[in-house]
Parts: sequence; structure tokens; C-alpha cells
Amino acid sequence: MAADTSAIIAAAGSSSRMGGENKQFLDLCGMPVIARSMLAFQNCNDIAEIILVARAEDIPKMQEIAKSAGISKLSTVVPGGSTRQESVINGLKAVSKETSMLCIHDGARPLIMSELISKTIADARVFGGATLGVPTKDTVKTVSGGLIIDTPDRSKLYLIQTPQAFKKSVYFEGVNFAISHGLDFTDDCQLVEAVGIKICLTQGDYKNIKITTSEDIFIARALMEGTGCV
Repeated sequence: MAADTSAIIAAAGSSSRMGGENKQFLDLCGMPVIARSMLAFQNCNDIAEIILVARAEDIPKMQEIAKSAGISKLSTVVPGGSTRQESVINGLKAVSKETSMLCIHDGARPLIMSELISKTIADARVFGGATLGVPTKDTVKTVSGGLIIDTPDRSKLYLIQTPQAFKKSVYFEGVNFAISHGLDFTDDCQLVEAVGIKICLTQGDYKNIKITTSEDIFIARALMEGTGCV
């Protein structure tokens, strides 16, 4: 099957929980975090193009990093919006008309593997949408006013990761619904679920962590070093 999927990599966050330091540019075994993320999509046979969404002031540096990393599938870098949803929509505007699938990923998940990207896309072809996820290892409590009020069944709880993949027509339907109803979602699956689509849960990998706080980059480096730091 010819590559028919547009990847939108969201990397326009403020990095507020990193003390203002842009986590996309942190070194991860000799390469910036965002370069690692892009490489996984570069090496995935299903991906036809990569659209990177970044803060406007970071675009020149992002382009330089992509060039240095040999990301030939990068078609453009577009500025982000004030929310994640707005940022992804900005990326959506740059998607090729020829592609039929979308794969949306957090740039701060640099340990994603190409085979998991393909697996998520394959499930989305069948169900309309799919997301990576892993079972929670911890007991989760519902809390109100500082008191525990419920303990959900852990066997039904999953930690959702990216990428999340969708048929392009389905995702556009979700975007139109959100805009027309003034809704803003932090998760792409929520946007598609809003128009009645049931999302497939594709089994992910616990190593597919998100760089959110300062300790996460050390965990990512340790995970990479354990595999030879390649």
C-alpha cells in the first residue's frame, strides 16, 4: 500500500512545567527531542508527509533541526494556536488533499516506534479512529473536596498516548462540529467521539512517555541508553 497518511506533530506548547525551557530542543542522546519524534514518522512507510506545528518564534530552528536530521518528509512548519485544538487545526490546513488518513502526535513523545505508528493507522482504517494506550499500573481514585469518593475498576482504565490516527473525513467532521458548537478539546479522540465515532484502543508501549516535567528527560535518556542510545 502506498503511503497515504499525513502526520501532524504538535510541538507548539509553552513548556510551562519545564520552567519555560523548550522541551522540544532538549538533548536526547545526541539529538533534540523533536528530531527523535520526527524520525519515527520519517521511517514509517505509511507516512506520506509530516506537518510540524511550532511556536512562531521557533519555526526557523525547527526547520534547521529537521534538515540536520534528514527529515525529507517534512512538508511545512506552521505556527501553533492558543490551544492544542487550534494548533492541530492550523496543521490540518496544510495537509495534502491526496492523503486519506491523519496521524496526530505530541512532539514531546520522542520514544514512539514506527511500528506502533503503523499499527495505530491500521486500526484507524477499520474503525475510523484509533489511539495508542496502555493499562494503568496504579489504583486510581476519584477525589472531591480532598476526600476519596470513588475507586474506578482499574481493569477498565488506560493511559492514553499518541499518535492518534483517524480517517481524514472523520476528523474533519469532528473539527466542524467543535467549531460550530464552540467546543475546545485537549484530546483529539474527544473531538471525534463528539460526532459518535467509537475509537479503537491500540495497545501501546510504556516506554512511549511524554516529556512534561524536568525529570522526564532523564527517564527518556535512561530508556534510550538501555537500548544502545540509537
